[in-house]
Amino acid sequence: MVTIISNSPEATADLGEQWGRAAKSGWLIGLSGDLGAGKTQFVKGIARGLGIAGRISSPTFGLVNEIEGGRLPFWHIDLYRLNGWDEIASAGIDEYLLDVPGVVVVEWVERWLEGERAKAFLDHSNGFFRWVRIEILSETERQFTYEDFSG
Repeated sequence: MVTIISNSPEATADLGEQWGRAAKSGWLIGLSGDLGAGKTQFVKGIARGLGIAGRISSPTFGLVNEIEGGRLPFWHIDLYRLNGWDEIASAGIDEYLLDVPGVVVVEWVERWLEGERAKAFLDHSNGFFRWVRIEILSETERQFTYEDFSG
């Protein structure tokens, strides 16, 4: 596991931008952290790193945002309102998680990781999955701990 400390929202977005520049098709980045931890700020940075100039907002009520204009297809998914694999599958989101069509970033990914299909993905995927846990250390300071998995 790797740990990185961010000291500001700008530093959080800058870290995301670095990852966006490095991203390749087939990447799935899962974010876990409390409300206000900086997940959406981080996603804004990833989008910027992919060359996307448009406004990025959390898809909490729409569940999935397809964001165009970057060097790779980009989907931003928010599972906050869904409880478990059955609801994720019935919402049609599982197709993005099991067959990553570009770069997919999932907020509240732990709701998906509880399912058996998620375990099968991690065990048998040819893609790349980075699980990121964001912890609030202070009003402006965040700790990012991440682990990479690949098939």
